[in-house]
Amino acid sequence: MTNTLINNVPKNPVNCNDHLSGNPFLLNCWYVGAWPHEVQGDAILARQLLSKRVIFFRDTAGKVNALEDRCSHRFAPLSIGRHTGDGVRCMYHGLVFNGKGTCVEEPGVKGVSRGTDIKSYPTAEKDGFIWIWPGDPELADEALIPDCKFQNQPGKWDWEPRYRYFNADYRLILDNLLDFSHLTFVHENTLGGSSKIANIKPKTESYDKGVRITRWYLDEEKIAPYLRGFETFEGRIDRWNIYDMETKGNVFNMDSGTAPAGTGAPEGKFVPEAMLFHATQIVTPETETTSHFFWSYAHNFNLGNPEFTTMLTDRIAEGFEEDKEMIEAQQVIINENPDTPFAYIHFDRGLSAGRKALAKALEEEAEYFKTKANQ
Repeated sequence: MTNTLINNVPKNPVNCNDHLSGNPFLLNCWYVGAWPHEVQGDAILARQLLSKRVIFFRDTAGKVNALEDRCSHRFAPLSIGRHTGDGVRCMYHGLVFNGKGTCVEEPGVKGVSRGTDIKSYPTAEKDGFIWIWPGDPELADEALIPDCKFQNQPGKWDWEPRYRYFNADYRLILDNLLDFSHLTFVHENTLGGSSKIANIKPKTESYDKGVRITRWYLDEEKIAPYLRGFETFEGRIDRWNIYDMETKGNVFNMDSGTAPAGTGAPEGKFVPEAMLFHATQIVTPETETTSHFFWSYAHNFNLGNPEFTTMLTDRIAEGFEEDKEMIEAQQVIINENPDTPFAYIHFDRGLSAGRKALAKALEEEAEYFKTKANQ
């Protein structure tokens, strides 16, 4: 993996609606569509993803399928249909569609009428997520699914699945995840608890999949508020956040932790008392101004104790609620001032790099679809 250090903030501010001319979303990539527990048995899960209405259901072999949420006949939503064997029946006139979107039954006739098939989407289950590919199905290679392996290592990490809905543009959530200076202010009594966070300049790098940011807060007096009462040691601490943001799929993976000060954490040496975490946070756009937020926060200590995992996750969720309140308030102001650019300050190196990577990927994808249309 090639890393290139990014040193400069862009000189020109970015408009609130930059890149919204044309398709505002990347399509040729895997997105999280659901947690597996949301699609069990005969359940039909309806969800809007990237402005597309989709349903998820399992066939008799347990495979998750995704179809457009629309019967081809009179456009009745299949989400109010009925799961039947390997397919879904529209409960208006009874047409049945299998997992490939093929109409396999039309009541009252032998066979089915022409033009009754609907769109299906490639899906996969990996590392605790249900993934969906909304773009060109010929490119849907499961090897391209982002790595979330920390959710697939029982005995090393404990975690539980969480979901939150945001009335906000997905890019505002990504901006927030790429700018941890706000922990000092937004999360003073939850995830932050230190004035040092806002005063430390992080290392910001680009890599082949997106942006990497490294933050170290050394020799701090107190542990973060959300961990108080859960301490595995006493005394001063070293604390860190090292996180990657993959542009395709909006996948944020963060290694973080708290260790006794001076015990070697910056050099990769972790004493048994070190409290290590791996956060997986994924933002799937619903529309241009609403988003799905899937997340987990794996921990390496006090394992095999689901009550503890829930308590820890609940505390982290308090911090995410603070983010949600701030980001949704931003969206209201942006809606009222759609042509006003943001001012950019020195905190914005990470989010600037993230937006730059996204803009580049959108341009490359637009060229791909343009070339394909002309073939």
